[in-house]
Amino acid sequence: MAVDQTSEKMFREARKYLVGGVASSLHKSEFEPYPIYAARGSGSRLWDMEGKEYIDYMGSFGPSILGFAPAAINRAVVEQLERGTHFALPTESLNELSRKLTEILPGADLVGYQSTGTEANLVNFRLARAFTGKKKILKFEGHYHGWADELSVSVKPLALKAMGLRNRPWKNLESPGQLEDALDNIFVLPWNDLENFEKTIKRHRHELAAVITEPVMFNAEPVLPRPGYLEGLRRITRDNDVLLIFDEVITGFRLALGGAAEYYGVVPDLVTYGKAMAAGYPIAGVGGRREIMESGVHPAGTFNANPLCVAASLAAIGELEKPGVYEGLARITGRLVGGVRELGRKHGVKLFCDGLVSVWQLQFGIDAPMRDFRDNFKVDKAAYQKFYTQCLARGVRLHPSRGRFYISTAHTEKDIDLTLGVFDEVFGVLFG
Repeated sequence: MAVDQTSEKMFREARKYLVGGVASSLHKSEFEPYPIYAARGSGSRLWDMEGKEYIDYMGSFGPSILGFAPAAINRAVVEQLERGTHFALPTESLNELSRKLTEILPGADLVGYQSTGTEANLVNFRLARAFTGKKKILKFEGHYHGWADELSVSVKPLALKAMGLRNRPWKNLESPGQLEDALDNIFVLPWNDLENFEKTIKRHRHELAAVITEPVMFNAEPVLPRPGYLEGLRRITRDNDVLLIFDEVITGFRLALGGAAEYYGVVPDLVTYGKAMAAGYPIAGVGGRREIMESGVHPAGTFNANPLCVAASLAAIGELEKPGVYEGLARITGRLVGGVRELGRKHGVKLFCDGLVSVWQLQFGIDAPMRDFRDNFKVDKAAYQKFYTQCLARGVRLHPSRGRFYISTAHTEKDIDLTLGVFDEVFGVLFG
């Protein structure tokens, strides 16, 4: 990592007062000695404290689908700012957003709001239990649904041998202080294995309230659902009186306006949404069938549906509804993915690169899609770390620890040309 004296100094200072030196554990990779400190962002670019410019493919971990400081969002938020930032009362704009979401999100007769994806997934767990009268939830290895005790299970086991057999996987806690009895009501399975899934559901249908899944496994090295897999989850859960929850915190508004449910044509019973919906402002929530949503579960939250975030959400949806937006995102993503694949062939690099509308991925050491999180251990992460460091030094900012990236509506053909030029140079340095 190139020396950034200002960021290094600020990080040393931050560690005196701030746990870990950052506000979120995601803001600094374990592989980095320090994170770069952002001074500002505009469109597809950001600048650090020393004035160095970067083409950004992190998208704030997904929310910045319109790029940094988009004018439409800024206008909407400033207008609301002048009216007031928080009332602890409903507003007309909240009615408008709620109506809009029930029109956009497949299967969402009613919606509710929280501030983060973690909170929203906890609400969906409670809704599922209230509606079914059953306690247990099934989740999948490598899928991240938040940091709470029940949610953060088998998210990133450190070794394949720590995961157990495919048909009887071990459950892994993620953090010191996490309650072991949080595992009591959680089942874990490998993803993309419909036969194993159906056997487990049939065996435990009497105690399973719900299955929660990312429709695309984006919160690890990305894994797409195998053909028919999501349809199979829907069929099997419905046939066995188990609810299906789609965690669309990442996929929502990124694959289509109606998220993965619209993109794949598979409608869950409950959905969690957030991130890109407000294009950079903190809002999340749940949606689902009316009879489930009216199970008596309506958690409080001082900042639920904060008016600034509601204004940002309405403005973001307005931008994303414009004709050709998703086609444009997919075109830019496709051009970048095609360019990376060509560079891999040119330099003789074993890699896998693919994209889905506004999200793309790059892994070294494999040349075919992964099936599930267990395949993650085949990826050459050391090569990726060298690649990331070399790209950052040349002004292209990627994910600091895994090969998952985002395209925004602000990315241009010129950005792609410059990025591919950097990749070409770095491939030559690392693999020449």
